[in-house]
Amino acid sequence: MKIMQNARVQADTDTNRLLINWLLSNRQISTIQRDLKTGPFSPFLYPMGKFCFSNAANGQTTEGDGKDKETISVTFLDKDGEEKVIKVPVGMSMLEAAHENDIELEGACEGSLACSTCHVIVMDVNYYNKLEDPTDEENDMLDLAFGLTETSRLGCQIVAKPELDGIRLALPAATRNFAVDGFVPKPH
Repeated sequence: MKIMQNARVQADTDTNRLLINWLLSNRQISTIQRDLKTGPFSPFLYPMGKFCFSNAANGQTTEGDGKDKETISVTFLDKDGEEKVIKVPVGMSMLEAAHENDIELEGACEGSLACSTCHVIVMDVNYYNKLEDPTDEENDMLDLAFGLTETSRLGCQIVAKPELDGIRLALPAATRNFAVDGFVPKPH
C-alpha cells in the first residue's frame, strides 16, 4: 500500500511540473499567480502557494498567493470619452488589469503577441518615453492596429512599474478582429 501511495505522489508531482512548464512556455505564468487558490488548476497548484514565481515577461517576482507589495494608478479613457481610474499591481500588464476591472480591452490572443486587439494609446509622451522600446513582434502587430498613433502600444506589453504611476491610456474607437459587432470581451 505504501508503494502505491508513493507512486501516486510522484505522479502528482510530475503532473504539476509538466503543467507549470507548459504554462511557463506559453506565457501563462500570470494565470498561475492569479489562479493559485481559485482557478481551474487550484487542486494541483495550491500546495505550491508558498513558492515564488517569476514573470517571464518582466522579471518581477510575485509571492505564490498573488499579492504584490505596490500598486500604481492608471486611467483608462474609453472610446466614449469616459475615464476609469484603477489601481494596478506592479508587475501586471495593462491587458490583465483592464480585464480584472471590466474595461473593454479585448486581447483576443490573451497577450501572446498574435493580434492587435489590446491596442492602447499612451496619452502623455513623457510616460511613453518611460516604456521599454517595442519589440519587432509588437511593432508587427501594431502595424495591424486600427487608429495607430506615435504613442500606440499593445496593452499586453505595458507592464506596471512605479515610474508609470499616473499613466493615462486611451482605447481606440475600434479594433481589427473577426469578432461580431457588439462583441463584449470576457475576462480570461
